[in-house]
Amino acid sequence: MRISGVNIPDNKRIEVALTYVYGVGRSTSRKVLSAAKVDFDKRTNQLSPDEVNKIQTVLEKGYRTEGELRQTVRRNIQRLKELQAYRGMRHARRLPVRGQRTKTNSRTVRGNVRKTAGSGKRKVDLK
Repeated sequence: MRISGVNIPDNKRIEVALTYVYGVGRSTSRKVLSAAKVDFDKRTNQLSPDEVNKIQTVLEKGYRTEGELRQTVRRNIQRLKELQAYRGMRHARRLPVRGQRTKTNSRTVRGNVRKTAGSGKRKVDLK
């Protein structure tokens, strides 16, 4: 079954299966299902085509999902970069944006990957 261009798993409850759509979490899924008057505990393969259409229309009318949401997020990040805001500069450098520490964490982002303890450390030449 496809909703908003995404293949939804058949054997999961529809409440959980809707979360496979980008921009739909558990709480949004519950709101959509209650607006479409569909039971949360129904499995995806048990839905009638009419119920699927109701869910699809509620999602299209009230929520940004998939491509539209991805474009909005990308535009917001691009705007921050153009303004040269602090958050935009962190995005441009591919560093954590929300205040996380970088001294010990975010090694993969900084290019300092360690497979085991003590190996892969950056070596400083002492002369």
